[in-house]
Amino acid sequence: MQPNTPLNLAILDDYQNIAPAKFSHLKPHLTTITSFPETLHPKHNHADKVALISRLRPYQIISTMRERTPFPAELISSLPNLKYLLTTGTRNRSIDLQACAQRGILVTGTTGLRTGPVSLPSPSSTTEHTWALILGLARNIARDDAAVKSGGWQGSFAMGLAGKTLGILGLGSLGTATAKIGALAFGMRVIAWSSNLTQDMADEKASAFGLPAGTFEVTSSKLALFREADVLSVHYVLSERSLGIVREEELGVMKPTALLVNTSRGPLIQEKALLKTLKEGRIRGAALDVFDLEPLPRDSEWRSTRWGMEGRSEVLLSPHMGYAEEGIMNIWYEEQAENLERWLNGKEVENKLL
Repeated sequence: MQPNTPLNLAILDDYQNIAPAKFSHLKPHLTTITSFPETLHPKHNHADKVALISRLRPYQIISTMRERTPFPAELISSLPNLKYLLTTGTRNRSIDLQACAQRGILVTGTTGLRTGPVSLPSPSSTTEHTWALILGLARNIARDDAAVKSGGWQGSFAMGLAGKTLGILGLGSLGTATAKIGALAFGMRVIAWSSNLTQDMADEKASAFGLPAGTFEVTSSKLALFREADVLSVHYVLSERSLGIVREEELGVMKPTALLVNTSRGPLIQEKALLKTLKEGRIRGAALDVFDLEPLPRDSEWRSTRWGMEGRSEVLLSPHMGYAEEGIMNIWYEEQAENLERWLNGKEVENKLL
């Protein structure tokens, strides 16, 4: 049943400003539709937390994109008018669902499926982005681009991938897709590790791609994975157990010529340990799409322009773009709008997260 009270919709973190058009047909049902593209992170500092609460307090409905704005219990308890929280994806670890349940706040996600499920694993936008970062770092693309545009020419030699060892931390769907490309496109030896991974499981994943058993080798330990890899790509799911799974110990056994790539979640790697490793130039480089705090604060050490100089490792950064393709972003907002329309018309919503 449609509520009788005024309903205001806040759209958060829509950096490309595509969401308002998806909700525009619902204007007769809504008092206001307001977009806030500038992210205020409740864990950044106290001022941002206060500003975020003040911004969101008037709204009954909030559309949020992935984990760009976290909704911890403290924030949820400060929003007395909130009735419906729309997010994207099939899970969102940054939303305190228990706090929402206690308040009776509806939370729904999106599937991103418009043509039905696929029968076999297929490279996703995150997999493509992973390989863009691997190749960009190995081939010095960003540094050479900057050099040529500023009047320079050739600099450091590129790192070839053929015959090198690709290490996969977390052989799930994205890790498997990344591994497949390494094996088939570049002839890389692929090794993998996760806490419950067995060789039989790895062989089953290889078989799903038509690859022979043994294509993905399971290492005896996490340290062995880091010790042997020339390129180490992180694909673990972030949880309480996996938080900080990459520590100084793992980073310390990597080859000085190795590359580290993370397109999963920033907190999987202990940030202080990684910064120390890179400042000391103990590995060739790192390519990161994800960070502990997003968007990066303006004074973040990651924003330094001195990477790759004075003994520091090379660092290639992107602003969490692994999933941000035009097609899926539009689909997610369309699904949000469809669910909101169902709710406004008193119909059953889809993809409830609690």
